[in-house]
Amino acid sequence: MQFIDTHTHLYLEDFDTDRNEMIKRAVARGINRFLLPNIDQSSVDPMLGLCKAYPDYCFPMLGLHPTSVKDDWQMQLDHFEKLLQESPTTFVAIGEIGLDFYWDKSFSTQQIKALRIQFDWAKKLQLPVAIHTRDAFPEMLAEIKEAQDGNLKGVLHCFTGSLEEAQKAIDLGFYLGIGGVLTYKKSDLPEIVKQVPPERLILETDAPFLPPVPYRGKRNESAFLFETAVKLAATLEMDLDTLAEITTKNAIELFNLPQS
Repeated sequence: MQFIDTHTHLYLEDFDTDRNEMIKRAVARGINRFLLPNIDQSSVDPMLGLCKAYPDYCFPMLGLHPTSVKDDWQMQLDHFEKLLQESPTTFVAIGEIGLDFYWDKSFSTQQIKALRIQFDWAKKLQLPVAIHTRDAFPEMLAEIKEAQDGNLKGVLHCFTGSLEEAQKAIDLGFYLGIGGVLTYKKSDLPEIVKQVPPERLILETDAPFLPPVPYRGKRNESAFLFETAVKLAATLEMDLDTLAEITTKNAIELFNLPQS
């Protein structure tokens, strides 16, 4: 039984004291590949360093997180575009990109511009996108619809939208990233995932954030993907082996990963 953590920030300083042990804990539970979304220019070197240390386990993305879209956003994108031109096969996705109007709307126009530029990169390089959306689902779905010409693919990471939004995203060719929120008592996700095709679901942790039950309040880590997988299998009335097979296949296809 193998799982892929399709969204995990293992390069962050939260893991500096036990990173090797943390990865071993995940591998011991069948989670043996970790996709690392970038945040901004400062996170590129730590991320690539981790991928160099664990080339069989860790795979990097490249993108500018919407909450990192500030006055220097264009300069950061120019730097990323150069990296993509220099080594286009290094990265498995353009991410983490998106729209976040929860914390600060003062750069909302720039967030949309940055998103469109990165959508263009993804289509040109035939890479998927890993999308962060918070308080911006209508705007995000409109941007995806506008950009979708048959060449845009990706995942709505940490999906927490409505059933209608889930169906719209799937109709636009996207996957839903399912993480620890699925296990929360007040979450609507269990009812939503029952009504969408399992072939459009992939698993993630977003570690060190959003730990599943029973780890709420603690640092999340990739080993905890197992709890989310167990919950999703139970929700879908599916055995865990079948869920592992389906979600791993989905991740391999979306991110063009090696089979094992």
